[in-house]
Amino acid sequence: MPAPPIVDPATIDLSHIEYDIEAIRAVNKQRFEMEQLSAIVRVDVAERLIIAYKDITEDEFWVRGHIPGRPLMPGVIMCEAVAQAASFLIHHCMDKKPAFIGFGGMDGVKFRGQVTPGQRFVIVGRIENMRPRLKAFQAQAFVDGKMVFEGTIYGLPI
Repeated sequence: MPAPPIVDPATIDLSHIEYDIEAIRAVNKQRFEMEQLSAIVRVDVAERLIIAYKDITEDEFWVRGHIPGRPLMPGVIMCEAVAQAASFLIHHCMDKKPAFIGFGGMDGVKFRGQVTPGQRFVIVGRIENMRPRLKAFQAQAFVDGKMVFEGTIYGLPI
């Protein structure tokens, strides 16, 4: 059974973009096929909360081979998208900005649905722990209001 939503997906306004792709690139170093965020619609530093999304297109690098004739977003790419949202938020919540937030691990990850081209993968996450070396980010992701991902991602400021 999934955890209760961090934010009710029905209340999320996806038409209001706070950070576009250029603003994301100013913080996150991933480029080309490894960019897994399309926009960020909310960053609340006081609440340590982020809402972001990735529009899944037919042009994704994985579509041709995962799975031919029935493309499914790989779980590892879901984890990468969530980690990129975590990195962006952690950067904004730290007083001393690190050069990079590295991927430190994950716990309790569950894939609860399929994500296919033409869908919007909406990420909601909250920093649960801001220890000096390890940041814990509780995340969920939704497609059409249905939870398709949940887990904890750890970030390491470098």
